[in-house]
Amino acid sequence: MQGLFKTDTSRRSFLRGVGSATALAAISQFIPLDELKARIVDAKGALEKTKLSVGFVPITCATPIIMAKPLGFYEKYGLDVDVIKTAGWAVSRDKSLSGEYDAAHMLTPMPLAISVGAGSTAVPWTMPAVENINGQAITLANKHLDKQDPKLWKGFTFGVPFEYSMHNFLLRYYVAEAGLDPDQDIQIRVVPPPEMVANLSAGNLDGYLSPDPFNQRAVYDGVGFIYKLTKEIWDGHPCCAFAASQSFIDTNPNTFLALFKSILDATAYSQDLANRPEIAEAISPKNYLNQPVTVVQQVLTGRFADGKGNVRNEPTRIDFDPFPYHSFAIWILTQMKRWGYIEGDVAYKDIAEQVYLATDAKEVMEDMGQTPPDTTSKSYVIMGKTFDPATPDEYVDSFAIKRG
Repeated sequence: MQGLFKTDTSRRSFLRGVGSATALAAISQFIPLDELKARIVDAKGALEKTKLSVGFVPITCATPIIMAKPLGFYEKYGLDVDVIKTAGWAVSRDKSLSGEYDAAHMLTPMPLAISVGAGSTAVPWTMPAVENINGQAITLANKHLDKQDPKLWKGFTFGVPFEYSMHNFLLRYYVAEAGLDPDQDIQIRVVPPPEMVANLSAGNLDGYLSPDPFNQRAVYDGVGFIYKLTKEIWDGHPCCAFAASQSFIDTNPNTFLALFKSILDATAYSQDLANRPEIAEAISPKNYLNQPVTVVQQVLTGRFADGKGNVRNEPTRIDFDPFPYHSFAIWILTQMKRWGYIEGDVAYKDIAEQVYLATDAKEVMEDMGQTPPDTTSKSYVIMGKTFDPATPDEYVDSFAIKRG
């Protein structure tokens, strides 16, 4: 089945249509199943297309997608990729849905939202790889240096880069744990990342939970301080992703595999702290992040000024781990359910397996000599509360502050 259908989603769609027993009985008449090993990793024919357009929003979360261009990772796999700077996530989503982008840097909740039709028309979308883990922060305006207790944030206006973002869900989680209702006690606005610092400086925002380098840029510009890294809320949380439509994968399996491998290769290179100064130099120019190299280096190396008079050394302030755990998807879906972005019964596990291609990622990583995890799901402890992906409904029900 894996050899015939290449991807998890195609295979499951076929099995739902005819049933697994009927499918295997029919296929076994023609193919020796005990000898069939081909999976997505074996899509080794000629590339269907070599010229690709891949969108990105200019943040450090997109490091592997961006640096793969100047450092030659796309070229290594026979691809000519135009990485296109995009102002914000709504534009990125719409250009992806229209087919203008072959693939894109997306926020990890976005492929789930697109697939279930939350915020847009439902279209089967996939997330083959996570781009980064950690790498975000809550930044406050300097005038709030005396408000270290989130209970004092009632009436604040915060920015997040998109509704369907880990930033939105982590901010909501954090303030709710402090007893604030994020829909009543604070105001949350969607602000494109490149506009975060200017809005903080102008007084339009009291703070934001943002991707970098805009937390560090607020410190650099002297207008804000880093209140808390998101790794201090949930160490190892996913943030951004490499995403592509199911249609692109089905139509261009060999091209997709080459693109997937280039991203995994670039991600592995980004994991090594020794490579981070070189990467910072490569992605800082105007056509990419358009930021001072100093700012990007502070983010990628984890040695940074926090705006409160401290120089911190946090090597995992941002890290790069591509494995798309199904449990990441299930947690995100629980928060979409908690805050009313999706309603009714949610097929958490099925949606997670259809969108987050953990099985395929494991195969490709092994083929490249990388070491993927043995499991596609695991539990997490977030601010002292355990999340078990096997019991998502109970998890949603356990929160005192939620919608519905």
